[in-house]
Amino acid sequence: MGVEVVETAARCRALLDGARAARRTVGLVPTMGALHAGHVSLLARARAECDVVAVSIFVNPLQFGDPEDIAHYPRTLERDLVVCADEGADVVFAPPVPEMYPSWPEVPATAVTVRGVSEVWEGASRPGHFDGVATVVAKLFSIAGPCRAYFGEKDFQQLAVVRRLAADLMLPVEVVGCPTVREADGLALSSRNVRLSPEERRAAAVLWRALSAAQATVSTGLCSGSALAQVMRDAMALEPLVRLDYAGAVDADSLAEVDMVSDPSSVRLLIAAVVGPVRLIDNAPALAETELSERGRPVRHLERIG
Repeated sequence: MGVEVVETAARCRALLDGARAARRTVGLVPTMGALHAGHVSLLARARAECDVVAVSIFVNPLQFGDPEDIAHYPRTLERDLVVCADEGADVVFAPPVPEMYPSWPEVPATAVTVRGVSEVWEGASRPGHFDGVATVVAKLFSIAGPCRAYFGEKDFQQLAVVRRLAADLMLPVEVVGCPTVREADGLALSSRNVRLSPEERRAAAVLWRALSAAQATVSTGLCSGSALAQVMRDAMALEPLVRLDYAGAVDADSLAEVDMVSDPSSVRLLIAAVVGPVRLIDNAPALAETELSERGRPVRHLERIG
């Protein structure tokens, strides 16, 4: 049986309610399309853990502050549907904008705000972005019903916002974070990478080098969060094509900056920069996963897919 493509919330809800009525578990993979190997890894995880896999493909206008950004965001629905079918998805929910926001282009009267965790870092650089994320995710969770929902750790702050949203609203959704998938030079896969010129693409790998330099610093012993931020800033300064927005070492739950890295397993390194026309974000644990594992923390390893 092939993948069923639906455009209405009512049909999507009916299909997933029917699956649960038949005692089948549901996995949801929310995306904005332009699927790449990172998305494929989410699909593979959902396929391995759930009986029915639903994928949403929706370029959410509410989370874009820059009209140029949404205008240039890649839309590859036909190819995305092939990827979903190849990876064993059962349902693809690909609604038009009026299905999700009937009043559009008027902004909907109801929005979801997750205070605190959404107001720093990306939230400070892109005001309103996480309100748009939280609002559309709340809608998708409402449509999908009880399920596991799979999000990439590449968008670590988004993952933190979604986890807080689900917990605070007591939604029947288990939010599952999945490891970042990277290119050979460390660049995190992103749908926006296709907009980079060859030279910009080469330069963009500096984000991973900066994160790796900070991890190497942590591996030498205890250090301050401000020192790690400076290590990342220094590494980024070596690449003239890249303009750093922020770099910091934060508590993995609250995203508040840490003074000292006493427990590396609870600290995340965050970084964001602009390369040519593209804003890129990335993150990593304060210690490389191999070192965390050696220090006694269990680590889930992910083979690169695609």
